[in-house]
Amino acid sequence: FALRAASKTDKNLLPFLGQLSRSHAAKAAKAAAAANGKIVAVIGAVVDVQFDDNLPPILNALEVDNRSPRLVLEVAQHLGENTVRTIAMDGTEGLVRGQKVLDTGYPIRIPVGAETLGRIINVIGEPIDERGPIDTDKTAAIHAEAPEFVQMSVEQEILVTGIKVVDLLAPYAKGGKIGLFGGAGVGKTVLIMELINNVAKAHGGYSV
Repeated sequence: FALRAASKTDKNLLPFLGQLSRSHAAKAAKAAAAANGKIVAVIGAVVDVQFDDNLPPILNALEVDNRSPRLVLEVAQHLGENTVRTIAMDGTEGLVRGQKVLDTGYPIRIPVGAETLGRIINVIGEPIDERGPIDTDKTAAIHAEAPEFVQMSVEQEILVTGIKVVDLLAPYAKGGKIGLFGGAGVGKTVLIMELINNVAKAHGGYSV
């Protein structure tokens, strides 16, 4: 009797479950459609994309559909209620108005970790050194929030570069910024290479 009752209840639930499934499918289709836009203007590296609803947030990555090589657009500004202004990460030759654009839902992410050491990648994280793909699942957004004030060190320290004339006459502050100005052939690049060499040997870490 219990099995027959359960069977009868299941039959009564079937229409409801079918309706629920169709409702979820309709919502998913609507969300997917809302994540799609179309190009309405191309001005050099600036591309305006129109969406029917739910504009992607600033810094989100958009991808032009059916384009090779892959073209990624980064949202830079909202124009009105249904258009975003984006910056193309590669050439825009061949783009036309009405071309489909997909919202990835997140900012541009690049591979990170030990597997990326010694590799050359472009701004969207693709290897360009002809050494094959980067075998890692770890990625990080190219944009990150600034650290909290409590996480910053307020102590002032000198960065020992190992170059005597710099450490004596114009020491560099650790964590600060410094500009090198000079004409052609005066040794700016040599100085930078020496800094990288000395800092890597004395402090460890990686040079990017």
